[in-house]
Amino acid sequence: QVQLVESGGGLVQPGGSLTLSCAASGSIFSINAMGWYRQAPGKQRDLVAVITSNGSAMYAESVRGRFTISRDNPKNTVYLQMNSLKPEDTAVYYCYARLESTRRILRTYWGQGTQVTVSS
Repeated sequence: QVQLVESGGGLVQPGGSLTLSCAASGSIFSINAMGWYRQAPGKQRDLVAVITSNGSAMYAESVRGRFTISRDNPKNTVYLQMNSLKPEDTAVYYCYARLESTRRILRTYWGQGTQVTVSS
């Protein structure tokens, strides 16, 4: 079994900052990509940022320059530093990991989601 546990969401004022973290644990052989999606009420789930095992990162245009994704490979943990937050960043943020289990099965796993609310 593999689990992804997220933390760090909450309420923040516009212009503020938050850091999300997501730790993967369980029967993990190797992790390829880790990243974050978000879903606002009534909208589809969209990619926010992704980082590969060698540190290459990609961002959605709407967050580039404000958000930074990073990864601690030995800890199987991915972080999302969010600065200059805007009300339109309000959403449930989902962590994901594309990984190979110890049974050598490659698939994508998801966290339970963490709410980020940007409001004054």
